[in-house]
Amino acid sequence: MIELRLPHGSLVKSGNRPLLMGIVNVTPDSFSDGGCFDGPKRGLDHALALLDDGADLIDIGGESTRPGSAAVPDDEECRRVVPVVEALRRARPGCIISVDTRKAAVAAAALEAGCDIINDVSGLAYAPEIAGLAAASGAGLVLMHSPATPDVMQQPQFLQYGDVVETVKSFLLAAAGQAREAGVPAGRIILDVGIGFGKTLEQNLTLLRRLEEFGSLGYPLLVGHSRKRFIGELLRQSDPRQRDIGTVGISLKLMERNCDILRVHAVKLHREAMTAYAAG
Repeated sequence: MIELRLPHGSLVKSGNRPLLMGIVNVTPDSFSDGGCFDGPKRGLDHALALLDDGADLIDIGGESTRPGSAAVPDDEECRRVVPVVEALRRARPGCIISVDTRKAAVAAAALEAGCDIINDVSGLAYAPEIAGLAAASGAGLVLMHSPATPDVMQQPQFLQYGDVVETVKSFLLAAAGQAREAGVPAGRIILDVGIGFGKTLEQNLTLLRRLEEFGSLGYPLLVGHSRKRFIGELLRQSDPRQRDIGTVGISLKLMERNCDILRVHAVKLHREAMTAYAAG
């Protein structure tokens, strides 16, 4: 069981079913649903639908981090994210809201608007001051591994690992230590191995197959593999929207491997698949 005490409630996991983090991309250019949910009303409606489908928490992102994507200015990212956070907090006061950002200004605005968790895809490498913001606000902090920024992370020089598991473990342990030094309690830190961020197909699969080794770090584990390119490579599917069944297949394996949180697009499909799998 894990329990994270957060500003607007607690995130609790008991048993072996991972918690489901529903993805709300309020962006025009995210890899699988860019332009589908941008704007406050569409973002809110999608978040509410995901909660009704069984999401345990909602992750709102205003900057695409697909391979090759460029950074979005802070004010534009805030313009996309903050109204959705505010509207969702009003509509569902007790829900757990995460904001996917690597920028301190956006994190500060999101926390002021009512979010509970900062999901930093840079693992504090882009803006170390995010740790202090999380500490001061009582928010949770997701720390993800990425070897470089999204615009260059798939270039060959960033795909060189000796043992990808040991490299990622070392990075995450250092990031968690940095967060704790800034005042974030261990009980509010979550680690993410960074599937698709500066990794090849085989490196992604190695991290998934050996996920249980990250349990030794002593923090809850989040995996964000939903609809990603490596699934398309495995299944020869060029359209990310065709990859939900492949995503669920991997999610069931991760359920066996003690993953704590799955960041997914198709929440209802996951809830039904995991319920049936657990009953079988």
